Amino acid sequence: MFSGSCLCGAVAFEAESPSEFRYCHCSRCRKSRGSAFAANMFVRVGDFRWLRGEDQVSKFRMPNTQRFGNWFCRVCGSPVPREVPALNVILIPAGSLDDDPGVRPGYHIFVNSKAAWEELSDALPRHSEYPN
Repeated sequence: MFSGSCLCGAVAFEAESPSEFRYCHCSRCRKSRGSAFAANMFVRVGDFRWLRGEDQVSKFRMPNTQRFGNWFCRVCGSPVPREVPALNVILIPAGSLDDDPGVRPGYHIFVNSKAAWEELSDALPRHSEYPN
């Protein structure tokens, strides 16, 4: 079990061990996180629970996509976990975690879309899209 929250603490959650943890370098993730990449964890919907502030979550769904959206705290604007119905999972922004979840990212995706100034320096597998 691990927990997380937004910057101001209005939104908090807990979840069971993630089924997957990866770095995404697609342009949508970069823009939504305001960073070189997104560190995303995934848990099954049934393994996730809001502790407080679910009513403080604003939801944006990118038009014409099955997977992309952005949920954020309406008080401080921090990214918070969001449901991905097409996959029946909750995507958790790893930067929102309060403590070490005890797992590490397994790979990079959309590396062909990474920021030109970003250097990948680890030995994790790299994929140009979603791996099979």
